Amino acid sequence: MSSHIVTPGPYRATKLWNEVTKLFRAGMPLKKHRQHFRVYTNCFTASAAVDWLHELLKNNSNFGPDVTRQQTVQLLKKFLKNHVIEDVKCRWGMEDLEDNSHLYRFPSTSPLKPIPNRAPVLRKKSISMMDRESFFKFRGSKKFDKEILENVDPETQESPVGSSSSETEHCRELTEDDIQVIWKNVTLTHLQKLVGSGSLEDVLDPAQVNPQFIIYNMTKVNKHGVVSLEDKTDDLPHWVLSAMKCLANWPKYDSNQPTYPGFERDVFKTVSDYFYSLSQPLLTYQYYELFVNILGLLQPSLERVAIEGLQLCTLLLPPASRRKLQLLLRMISRMSQNVDMPRLHDIIGTRTLLVQTFSRCVLSCEEVGDLDELLATRLLSFLMDHHQEVLQVPVYLRNAVEDHISYLKSLTTYPGSGVAMPTYSFCRLISTQEFEEQKLSVSQTALADLLESLIKDKTMSVKEKKKKLKLFQKEYPDIYSRRFPTTESEAQLFADKPKIKPPMLLSIKKAKTFSIRN
Repeated sequence: MSSHIVTPGPYRATKLWNEVTKLFRAGMPLKKHRQHFRVYTNCFTASAAVDWLHELLKNNSNFGPDVTRQQTVQLLKKFLKNHVIEDVKCRWGMEDLEDNSHLYRFPSTSPLKPIPNRAPVLRKKSISMMDRESFFKFRGSKKFDKEILENVDPETQESPVGSSSSETEHCRELTEDDIQVIWKNVTLTHLQKLVGSGSLEDVLDPAQVNPQFIIYNMTKVNKHGVVSLEDKTDDLPHWVLSAMKCLANWPKYDSNQPTYPGFERDVFKTVSDYFYSLSQPLLTYQYYELFVNILGLLQPSLERVAIEGLQLCTLLLPPASRRKLQLLLRMISRMSQNVDMPRLHDIIGTRTLLVQTFSRCVLSCEEVGDLDELLATRLLSFLMDHHQEVLQVPVYLRNAVEDHISYLKSLTTYPGSGVAMPTYSFCRLISTQEFEEQKLSVSQTALADLLESLIKDKTMSVKEKKKKLKLFQKEYPDIYSRRFPTTESEAQLFADKPKIKPPMLLSIKKAKTFSIRN
């Protein structure tokens, strides 16, 4: 059964639930079964449902191959609770489901969850300096000034009337609050470009983003890139750090620690119990919807985009949460690759156990969601494989902020002139399809104009023009064929050009005629 990728946007978890539900109802084989001397038609056993749904989830690009059979059983239990399925005696909700031969069927009612309509949010205007210049353009290319002017109100582009050149220019002074707003807006602008949803505010409340966290996570790091906390009360307890180091460096741990059969399992339980005792997941309840939407980017073709998106998203976390996340990922990544690590479970492999154990400690919803465990598994598996890149400080972000601060400081005002800084307006957000269509049409128009300029250039010699037109035809055959649909139309371009030799021959003939007559 084919599936499609649920793209980023509001209520993505609900859309994923509906997607899995539709695929399960459409593809699950229904058979005739006999139970307790009765025959039931169009039904299936719990074990058959687990088998089929497990394969569906593993091959679905929204979840991935790390989904376990036990997680599939948990999802089917939620299907039963939400009346996606019912047993053959029409019982659901309070019933339990096990991986056995009990019979179930699909109810006649639709199990899909309605997606709420988001009412437009009225945003209060701020009077801060940065809000008056809320449209961020980043210096670093020659197009910067041109792009800025394209968004400047035309009424403010003209030179102020009555201003005197003798007035003294003053550089702008940026306050600490201004700098924090720059960090916040530059980060969110980059994140908006990567997420690509209709509006970042659909999955994130910008008012709750603390710019001080971003600055701290970017600047207060040790040589390994891990956040260093000034307030040690928020750090991991010493005994937890010791246990994590023991597991990460196994078997090269402190020789003073006791050793006995099963010691590594006890240490692992100590670490897992601590992370389960935290009041919030490491990615916090606040950013649950944001990280669920980043999951839509975890495709092979979008791997770099997903890494950059997670880089920016993890910068929004409180420094204590980011530090715990960094240390946890370093530990479980080393453990999963350590061939000397003893088995921590009799049946489950080390990597699968690590993902199952810590996924809900990393990502979960404040109200238990239907797909929380599957989504968290998908995200943690990706973070394990790419944690070094995801949690490193993005240099390009720091450069963008510094460039913008330098630009704002270079702007000048004129005392007493009453001239306000240019006001900027946001461009209308368009869909990805519209963007691609506009990009294509604009580039095609620009190339067509270039071809016309070559044709009409009177200063260029015929030989050089033919050479350039031939090169243009080779590079852009479609545009060239639209301008010259036939060989005749192409030949007509040079048909009216005056020849040099005929006038010279004509003058010679005239001279000979004169000499004969004489």
